[in-house]
Amino acid sequence: MSVDSHSAPNFIRNQVREEIEAGRQDTIVTRFPPEPNGFLHIGHAKSICLNFGLAEQFGGQCHLRFDDTNPAKEEQAYIDAIKADITWLGFEWDGAVRYASDYFDQLYAWAQYLVREGKAYVDDLSPDEIREYRGTLTESGTPSPYRDRTPDENLDLLERMRTGEFVEGEKVLRAKIDMAASNINLRDPILYRVRHAHHHQTGDKWKIYPSYDFTHGQSDAIEGVTHSICTLEFEDHRPLYDWFLENLPVPAKPRQIEFARLNLAHTVTSKRKLKLLVDQGIVDGWDDPRMPTISGMRRRGYTPGSVRKFCEMIGVTRADGGMVDIAMLYHAIRSDLEDNAPRAMCVLKPLKVVLTNLPEDHQETFEVAGHPARDDMGVRHLPLTREVWIDHDDFMEEPPKKFFRLAPGKEVRLRNAYVIRCDEVIKDTDGEIQELRCSVDLDTLGKNPEGRKVKGVIHWVSTAHAVPVEVRLYDNLFQVEAPDRDRDGDFLEHLNPESLRIVEGYAEPSLADAEPESRYQFERVGYFCADRHECRDGKRVFNRTVGLKDGWAKAQKKG
Repeated sequence: MSVDSHSAPNFIRNQVREEIEAGRQDTIVTRFPPEPNGFLHIGHAKSICLNFGLAEQFGGQCHLRFDDTNPAKEEQAYIDAIKADITWLGFEWDGAVRYASDYFDQLYAWAQYLVREGKAYVDDLSPDEIREYRGTLTESGTPSPYRDRTPDENLDLLERMRTGEFVEGEKVLRAKIDMAASNINLRDPILYRVRHAHHHQTGDKWKIYPSYDFTHGQSDAIEGVTHSICTLEFEDHRPLYDWFLENLPVPAKPRQIEFARLNLAHTVTSKRKLKLLVDQGIVDGWDDPRMPTISGMRRRGYTPGSVRKFCEMIGVTRADGGMVDIAMLYHAIRSDLEDNAPRAMCVLKPLKVVLTNLPEDHQETFEVAGHPARDDMGVRHLPLTREVWIDHDDFMEEPPKKFFRLAPGKEVRLRNAYVIRCDEVIKDTDGEIQELRCSVDLDTLGKNPEGRKVKGVIHWVSTAHAVPVEVRLYDNLFQVEAPDRDRDGDFLEHLNPESLRIVEGYAEPSLADAEPESRYQFERVGYFCADRHECRDGKRVFNRTVGLKDGWAKAQKKG
């Protein structure tokens, strides 16, 4: 079943279209505001496609703005990786890269404004006391004993906080809203904390840093953002977002809209848990092809188009908690690679075949298409010699009835070449098969043998021209659909011990010069990508992207 690019539900796109058609909105300005404290993952890809996609569709702008309010956890390396991920996905942000820290002077001025208006105060309560005073979902909070300091006293203390006079945790600036509010986020939220941390953009200028809630809406307003799109966990923060915009002299009034985050089966997207996988060496870094990070998906061989297609397929709704079948992601990748990946042959479990009726110095070369439906992908040249490698799984001594591959006395076609017959099986002293002796029917190139029907076709590689390769067979990192659903359990208990298998194989000569990140269909095997980092012991390294079978597409046809 094909998926129309506009068939998946997207309530935000529909809403923006209605606003523009009704004349309530002239243009649209969105933003993607990542924290530079980790690598982006598939959930971020959904947000990127949504924000940049809306701007593209309606002729608007999308800003890239780093929410860099916590310098202790931020690094330039994360900033560089995030920019690379967005560019790889095929999007361009409007204007220069923006940082929340660009607005620190204005935010501080607005904090002073709230203090002068009697709507913010400096609090001496400890973090534990603040939590205790805030109350619970069923009990109102208790006002801080420092809540009624005068504006002049608060302005003085705030300035002394800014210049570094106090230690971390000694004082905070809080908004004065309502300690009895039913929404706990309105119970005098923290605006600034003392932090003696070097900032990657502002250096040592600041000894205090604003909270996310105080930074987010005002940054949107400064940039003229019209639609501040975020995930549903920020829905309870929207009243606070609006409170700041109503109580500050901001130049614009953005509107926050929430959508359901992506929950992908067999995957975790918590930055803390992903970092744990990296720190404990369970995976080989943030770009390990088993990771749901954009850099990991890229290294595994996913295409930008397939990730964008997947994000369109899953749609944008407010229904939270649903699990997206990972087979849908694999379908999007597979359908892209089916059309765009050149073909090649690679033997993963090598078994030698000697073609006994060919002379030892025999060599002929077959010219075959790089892609069966793409003339623009040129041709490959496949040399055939007396000895070739086939896959061990394509031979059985005692085959079942419907085994249409090679067996003693049985025939099979070498792909793009001749029909061969297995005449003899050579074993070692332990009874292990070492090689097969076969004969070639030289009258079967491009045609069927006379009077015989040969159903099987297998892939092969000339031993004299084979390219040694290391092939990494990746599978889901977790065995269960929702590895972090049990909050009391350890998600690491659900790791898949077969998430990575490494095999040594042989590939056809065309793969000798495979460029890093180039993608191929290994015929009859699956889709693979040349690793962008490694060429181990002289061997090319290929990562399995996805297999050939498409379970999701079959399920859709049945539906």
